[in-house]
Amino acid sequence: MIEYRRTDSANTDFQNLVVLLDKYLSVINGEKDSFFAAFNTIDALQNVIVVFDQEKPVGCGAFKPYSDDSTEIKRMFVAEEYRGRGIAQGILAALEAWASELGFSSCILETSKSMLPAVRLYQKYGYTVIPNYGQYREIETSVCMEKRLR
Repeated sequence: MIEYRRTDSANTDFQNLVVLLDKYLSVINGEKDSFFAAFNTIDALQNVIVVFDQEKPVGCGAFKPYSDDSTEIKRMFVAEEYRGRGIAQGILAALEAWASELGFSSCILETSKSMLPAVRLYQKYGYTVIPNYGQYREIETSVCMEKRLR
């Protein structure tokens, strides 16, 4: 049975999943990996979802405040053997619901143009491409997206 649990970045299951995520992303990011790593620290994330299948951690995601009314989705990951089962969509829905409960009106995120399954997932669930923001402004391989929650 798949279960979505709210936690924070002190959760060791989340930390272990992020290690797998970072290994996966280091191949995709190549020489820019250290740039992206600087913006993906997890030490202060207060809003984390960890997904379990029979108590085995299989996916995660988080958000952090970006502005007074917007959050930034971070650290989305599903273990390879669990992909294609709707878990990423469940993580995204859980994060959006939590952000909405806290009064945020939108979510933004950054992903890589080369991660087409991720881009398609976000588009399928209502995210639209926006101009690259913040530290991603000049990064040609980045695609930034936004979804209004209400």
